[in-house]
Amino acid sequence: MLIQRFKTLLRRLRKDMHGAVVVESMIALPLLFWVTMASFEFYEVHRYKAVREKATYTVADMISREGCQITRNYLDKTFVLYNDMLRDRGANQIRFTVVEYDGSNDKYEVKWSFLRGDGDLESLPSGELANGDEILPALSSGQQIILVETFSTYKPYFRVGMGNSIDMETRIFISPRFVPKVDYKSALEAGDCEDAV
Repeated sequence: MLIQRFKTLLRRLRKDMHGAVVVESMIALPLLFWVTMASFEFYEVHRYKAVREKATYTVADMISREGCQITRNYLDKTFVLYNDMLRDRGANQIRFTVVEYDGSNDKYEVKWSFLRGDGDLESLPSGELANGDEILPALSSGQQIILVETFSTYKPYFRVGMGNSIDMETRIFISPRFVPKVDYKSALEAGDCEDAV
């Protein structure tokens, strides 16, 4: 008798739907909220990276078309332009480097390298580039290549498992277009193209 009553009670409990929506909502809403925030963050991190790649390519292309010598003023204004293209809250850093391949000694040499912005990048010293053949494309002897590298740190808006920050690095190689070599001229030297930018 007691067992029969217990079975009847279980059957009624199984068919009873009161409170099911509340329980399902309590389970589903936090998950739905997290998925929405994670989707936003994943989109934002890819947008952040894509904007930096486009801006870096634009800056590299601009330098590759320069017929005059590059100056400190030119690099300063280029960094301002780079930041204006990004239009975001990130702290950015950019390194401009010109590398030349010496075919007789089979080595890559840094002709000049300058840094703008605050971050973890350091300007490359003049001389032979260590591991140049691993990161640089094959060049003919005496050929120069412009290397523009950028570094930024993305800080997520929401905590969805991406950590506190994500480092974004971009590296663009481009050859000089209208001149065989891109030279740097110090501010002390006189020149016709000082205010080219």
